[in-house]
Amino acid sequence: MSLQSYEAIYDHGQVKWLGDRPQVEEARVIVTILSDKSIAPTPVIHQPSARIAGMGKILGDILSPAAPIEDWNCAK
Repeated sequence: MSLQSYEAIYDHGQVKWLGDRPQVEEARVIVTILSDKSIAPTPVIHQPSARIAGMGKILGDILSPAAPIEDWNCAK
């Protein structure tokens, strides 16, 4: 039997995974309660899939707005 650690937050009966979630249907768990709520959760860093690397193309100017500046204020 090997031990693996996964970080999650238990909130109102729901478990919210902060990173990878275990690939199991059932598991026995040990819960550690942190009494200090000022501890910020570890941010989830999203990475694009390596399968789409190099497939994107930039078409046109990416710095200029797509619509003329006169069209920005729709409330006029």
